[in-house]
Amino acid sequence: MKITKDILINELLEKNPEVAEILMAYGLHCVNCHFSDQDTLGAGAKIHGLNDETIDMIIKDVNAVVEREK
Repeated sequence: MKITKDILINELLEKNPEVAEILMAYGLHCVNCHFSDQDTLGAGAKIHGLNDETIDMIIKDVNAVVEREK
């Protein structure tokens, strides 16, 4: 399954807990956030002031880890 900016953060972390480190490296401390069940990856990144280019890099990095873990 390819990860997109539209995935809910909690769904991403439940299915792929190994990506938490990547999110935190980008300043998304979603692991402990009570909004992670409401925000998508893209919306959460925007809330934290990240631009579209950075969001694309996050998605690329997350997909690389998810693919490697298969």
